Amino acid sequence: MKTSAFIVPTGVGASIGGFAGDAGRWARKFAEKCRLIVNPNVVNAACFSAITPNMLYVEGYILDEFFKGNLTLIPSKNNKIGIVFDKAIPQNILNVHINTVNAVETVYDINITGWEVTEEEAGVEFFIDKSGASTGNVKNLSALKHSAQKLIAKGADAIAIVCRFPEEQGDDYAEGKGVDPVGGVEAIISHYISKELLIPCAHAPAFDDITITVDIVDKRCSAEYITPTFLPCILIGLSQAPKIAPKGGISVNDVDFLVYPADCLGGIPVLEMGKRNKKIFVVNENKTVLNVTKTNFFSDCEVVNTYDEILKNEGLF
Repeated sequence: MKTSAFIVPTGVGASIGGFAGDAGRWARKFAEKCRLIVNPNVVNAACFSAITPNMLYVEGYILDEFFKGNLTLIPSKNNKIGIVFDKAIPQNILNVHINTVNAVETVYDINITGWEVTEEEAGVEFFIDKSGASTGNVKNLSALKHSAQKLIAKGADAIAIVCRFPEEQGDDYAEGKGVDPVGGVEAIISHYISKELLIPCAHAPAFDDITITVDIVDKRCSAEYITPTFLPCILIGLSQAPKIAPKGGISVNDVDFLVYPADCLGGIPVLEMGKRNKKIFVVNENKTVLNVTKTNFFSDCEVVNTYDEILKNEGLF
């Protein structure tokens, strides 16, 4: 079976994959034909997950190191997951998340090692930068690391992190416009833990307002408006995230092709696949707020209009 990677960068306003699991339906179709590496942004959908058994769920920092050839991925199932909760989360919101953990553990038979509340508040801030991408700051990343280390010492194979975020998404996002404002800083959090501890990691935000909306929102983000917590999707994904090793697992040399949005080609996966003369498909129908295209950045890739065009290319699979 061939191996491919289906990636939609986080925080760049992708029209497919920039909301809540809205790239998942395409990823699932690819995973029917090949083993598929995905970043969490592709399949995470609040209380839902688009992940299937034939996918490898890989966080952004580990993904970059994998494509650089520095790490390999060892498929794994039923990982032991430890959960870090930000001390800033109010007790009533924490209780909702603990009930969520128990529900996911019960329904999906996911192995939860336990959870830790940080000794100090993480201090998350988020905003949109001049390029239109989402980003932010975390004042106390070390507090998250220390709690994660305690969970690893208890046997955790993967780490879920839940930080308090100061406010919900804006009206533009609910209407299917612009950028998910929290995606960029979530990537900062998961990148840091993955880099420091070399362990699968993903983040879910906790908001003080846990009421669900009665307004109709854009269907691409609707999963986030019918649940008080976004934790289920990352627990489901992390349960089958591959373990990380310097060698001995699936390497970048095993990747047959990469699928990526056509106008944000500055990412490490694209650069590294290009260096190795690997096949890269860039998809015009997936628009982002960036303008880094084949024309002005990277020429050795195949431009297609839709994801469906790639799926119909039977010679690939």
